[in-house]
Amino acid sequence: MIKLLIVDDEQIEREGMAAILRNKFPDMELMQAKNGKLAVELVPQFRPDLVLMDIKMPGMNGLEAIERIGADYPATKFIMVTAYDTFEYARSAIKLGVKDYLLKPSKASEIQETVARVVKEIEEERSDSQLRIRERNAIERMLSVVEADVVTQLLFDHVHEVHLNELVGLLGGDTTGEAFVLVIRIEGGAAAESFYGTVKEKVRRMANGWVGAMSGRQIPIVIFLEAGKSYRAQAASTVRQLLGLLDSSHGLNGFIGVGSPYASLEHIRFSYQEALTATSDTSLPARYRLYEDLPSGTGTGANDPAAQRRERQLADQIRFGRWDEAWETIRQAIEQSERSGLNIHRAQQRALESIWLSFRVLTEMGIETEPPYFSFRIEDYRQLRTEAECLLKKLRQEAEKYKNRLEPDVIHRIKQYIAQNSHRDISLETIAQEAGMSPFYISKSFKEQFGVNYIDYLTECRVERAKALLSDGERSLKEIAYEVGYRDPNYFSKVFKKCCGTSPTDYRKALIGKKG
Repeated sequence: MIKLLIVDDEQIEREGMAAILRNKFPDMELMQAKNGKLAVELVPQFRPDLVLMDIKMPGMNGLEAIERIGADYPATKFIMVTAYDTFEYARSAIKLGVKDYLLKPSKASEIQETVARVVKEIEEERSDSQLRIRERNAIERMLSVVEADVVTQLLFDHVHEVHLNELVGLLGGDTTGEAFVLVIRIEGGAAAESFYGTVKEKVRRMANGWVGAMSGRQIPIVIFLEAGKSYRAQAASTVRQLLGLLDSSHGLNGFIGVGSPYASLEHIRFSYQEALTATSDTSLPARYRLYEDLPSGTGTGANDPAAQRRERQLADQIRFGRWDEAWETIRQAIEQSERSGLNIHRAQQRALESIWLSFRVLTEMGIETEPPYFSFRIEDYRQLRTEAECLLKKLRQEAEKYKNRLEPDVIHRIKQYIAQNSHRDISLETIAQEAGMSPFYISKSFKEQFGVNYIDYLTECRVERAKALLSDGERSLKEIAYEVGYRDPNYFSKVFKKCCGTSPTDYRKALIGKKG
């Protein structure tokens, strides 16, 4: 409904104008003011879309009232009503953004036509505004999907050629600076999903990070270092805010591990592995730990690059199911401790930390198993090698059980689900919920079975559908982009050209040319 305010010091003029407009616009809501001062006072309550403003009035004149109202309510439209057809009035009105003017006296048809033109403009602006709101909401939903996928690709090293740069560009943020990863490990309570949504909203308001998909009750977050802040200061500030969210969540406890900063997103997965390692002991009263604060005597921490490399190597070996290599990494570390004469109990602690890192990686993949511990105090290195191998074997057995529980056609069903829903905002999160598997495991298994990443297959489905739709010359590229699942037509064009070697426009021209 359009709201219109008639401002004139002559009641007969106001009533006459109102009668003419009601006849033409029966659904329009009308209100009157007898001078400029009352109009200014009335606007905050009535919030008119359009004001018919007389110019010559006692006290505050029409031009002053327009200036006051326009300053506070810039979307309001004005039609000037005056008996003075002078250049000076017209020039002042133009400066104030007046849409049109009526000379007194005016014919009823002229009044109706003038108001109708401005009403049409208001309705078009409303329609455009609603479309922009819908597009913005759609883009925000898409960015939430993109965010989780980008983090998954970066942390698990599943970078694919077509999308990553474009996706990172859509998310924004200073991706050229340093960044680090923190991992929230959630314990207890049944509100983990709700808490995950709260974390995403919090990080979005902080505007300095990306939240990855939750897996195994662990939430990874990439945090970009802010200018003028040290790594430790920003890490501590971020951790405090996230622990505050945990404290306000009913029945949830948690621990936060923080990885070291890296200068490039290409290496951010190392920070993630460090954050996982930092969560190995959740008994600390501080409820969080920075990787660089791990005791140097344990062979880990920022002062032992060899230990860092070994941890990264071990995490990748477990993640990709290379268990024999994983045991060899742990065995070599034990032998190194023995050669250096390290006390057996310190060596036992080192070995247990490696086993715990393996356990954390399995948890992140959605494989739940009992936390690994030595059942007795190790007395010599022979015992340590035997017992460490037994603990790793138990983890391996749980991982293989999980893999065997998956029916052979699960990944095929996922492929079918992607094909049928490619026009929607599909992410690893949504697929994981549909299949009851961890996001990482889906990505890994899909690539193993079909030779392509799931998102490359999703892109292929969308592009093939777009090719079919491009044969319809009546559809705009924007409509096609929306229909196949892209909310940004420019991004759709980039992806299409990357996949097909030609733009959607040129593809359509060639297609129509062949038909002709």
